[in-house]
Amino acid sequence: MQTIIAIDAIVNAPLEKVWKFWTEPGHITKWNAASDDWHSPYAENDLKAGGKFISRMEAKDGSFGFDFGGVYDEVKTHELIAYTLGDGRKVKITFSSEGNAIKIVENFEAEKVNSIEIQRAGWQSILNNFKKYTETN
Repeated sequence: MQTIIAIDAIVNAPLEKVWKFWTEPGHITKWNAASDDWHSPYAENDLKAGGKFISRMEAKDGSFGFDFGGVYDEVKTHELIAYTLGDGRKVKITFSSEGNAIKIVENFEAEKVNSIEIQRAGWQSILNNFKKYTETN
């Protein structure tokens, strides 16, 4: 049985802005990193069922990098994004109103290399970067 990891954040911004910043490549490259010494110099996003996405994630010193991508299984504008990663793992992201803010919940299948704690911390850090970027831009 696959282990599911859940993370979430409350973003103090309107839903339309949250959705735009989450899905547009010009914004993705600004927030998609787990720490300040990493970045995403490139992102591509075909946001529809069957559409593909990819983000290049690299250490800023050039020592390491990888492509993070997959294929969308389901997209409901302003509500839900579900996709399958290149390695076959499933991810589901929901967007819901919490007063004047938006709650983002990500559920993803754990991979076998890194511990659950490391995976949760890494994904949460990226989500926290998204929150910070969206609330300050």
